[in-house]
Amino acid sequence: MSVFVTGATGFLGKHVVNECLEKNYSVIAAVRTQDKGDALVKQFNNPRLTTVAIGDLEKLDAFEETFKTHGKDIKFVIHCASPAKWDIDSYEKDLLIPARNGVLGILESIKKYAADSVERFVMTSSFMTLTDFSKIQDSSVTFNEDSWNPTTWESCQTDPLSAYAGSKTFAEKEAWKFYKENKDIVKFKLSTVIPSYIFGPQVFDEDVHEHLNASNETINQIIHATKMEDISPLSTQCCHVRDVAKSHVLAIEEENLANERLFVTSGAFDVQDILNYLNADFPQLEGKIPIGSPDKAVEHHPPGAVVDNKKTRELLGFQLRTLKDCIDDTTIQVLKHEGRL
Repeated sequence: MSVFVTGATGFLGKHVVNECLEKNYSVIAAVRTQDKGDALVKQFNNPRLTTVAIGDLEKLDAFEETFKTHGKDIKFVIHCASPAKWDIDSYEKDLLIPARNGVLGILESIKKYAADSVERFVMTSSFMTLTDFSKIQDSSVTFNEDSWNPTTWESCQTDPLSAYAGSKTFAEKEAWKFYKENKDIVKFKLSTVIPSYIFGPQVFDEDVHEHLNASNETINQIIHATKMEDISPLSTQCCHVRDVAKSHVLAIEEENLANERLFVTSGAFDVQDILNYLNADFPQLEGKIPIGSPDKAVEHHPPGAVVDNKKTRELLGFQLRTLKDCIDDTTIQVLKHEGRL
């Protein structure tokens, strides 16, 4: 029996595939094109990995043929794929509808062709699905596994970030709604993994380029900054990609993780925290990147709302990596790629 992984060529998706293969699962990876599938197979060089070209994942019937052909061989589904576009014409057409259709399409295909064979469905969600942006600065508010972003289909269509948050929120809500309405028809149990900002190394060094995936580009930008004006401001929560991948795979294995929202985050940070670790841990960057205001880091004194994932930490049962791990592991790979380490 196999694990079916969507979004398998992405930053997180490759780590999920890698984690599955290291645990000796057979993996069927969904890719948009056969060329991407061939490249993925070549990178992993593992006979237990096969790929299927899905095409446009946002089409409601995108997964029909896969589950019609392979459904009886698929025991677990890990759905990492979701649109993350910023240069868009229509929030509804380019983000909201594709995200909703992506999850509904795969769930309906399972219901139609693999209702008795798929035992777990694990979906990648986002920290934004449990964040009320209007209360981020309110210290009386707590965001945890029971929290939901109160955005609506109409109200989120004001800017790309709000629309992206809405797309992730509606997609996760659709998954839980489908599960509730079809739990007597489908065999699987649902879990969602809710990561914060994901840092960490690429699975393969060859995937390190001048510009990285959106989250890691935050660190990459600071590594190459010469003055504070070069650095885009950012203050949020972060987690390590290996912890997120591990959480997805544990969610297909462990009974206590079924029917749970797993909020994976290591803690708060802003760009000053990144500067502090880079200046302290990488002497080759000394004098080349800004120092900033070291005493204004937020790691140990995050402002605003309380972020609490104690429940998830207890359920997962392993120690999440620290902010230092997230920053240093990402930086080491970049500096090695550039011949500076």
